[in-house]
Amino acid sequence: MTLAEELIRKMAGRSLTLSTCESLTGGGIGAALTSVPGASAVFRGALVTYARDLKASLAGVDEELIAHEGVVNELTALQMALGAQTACGSDWAVSTTGVAGPTETDGAKVGTVWFAVVGPRIGTFEGAKYTELKEFQGDREQIRHAAIDHSFEMLLRVL
Repeated sequence: MTLAEELIRKMAGRSLTLSTCESLTGGGIGAALTSVPGASAVFRGALVTYARDLKASLAGVDEELIAHEGVVNELTALQMALGAQTACGSDWAVSTTGVAGPTETDGAKVGTVWFAVVGPRIGTFEGAKYTELKEFQGDREQIRHAAIDHSFEMLLRVL
C-alpha cells in the first residue's frame, strides 16, 4: 500500500477532508492523492502557488512576509496551509515550500523544504498547526518526490 493509499483510507474512515497548497512539489501531492480510487471522498482540492505573487493572492500569505523573509520559511508554509484549508473548506491541509534546485532561493540551500499541516485537532488540541523543516539530498526530481512522501508521512503521524 502506498502512503497516499494509506492516507486516503485513514481519512475516509474518519470522514475527514484534505486540501493542499504546493510550491516546489508543483501539484505532485494532489496528483498522488487523486491516483487513489476513492480519493474524492477525502481530497477537496489544491492550490499550486509556484509563483511568489500567487502565494499571496491565492493562499493569503502576507505580502510583507514574502518581501522581507522570502518564501522558504516556516511562517510562509503555515500561511499556505491555512490558505488551502480556508479556500477548499477542508478539515486538514498540508503545504510545501522550498528549493528543488538547481540554485538557491532566498538564501535557502537546494533541498531545503518547509512543511506545514493544519487541522481541526491533534489529540486534544483544537486548531492544530504543525511545521517541520527538512533538508533532502539528490537532484530536482528526487527532492520533489522526497517532499511529496514526507507530506504523507507527516499527515499520517498527526492523524
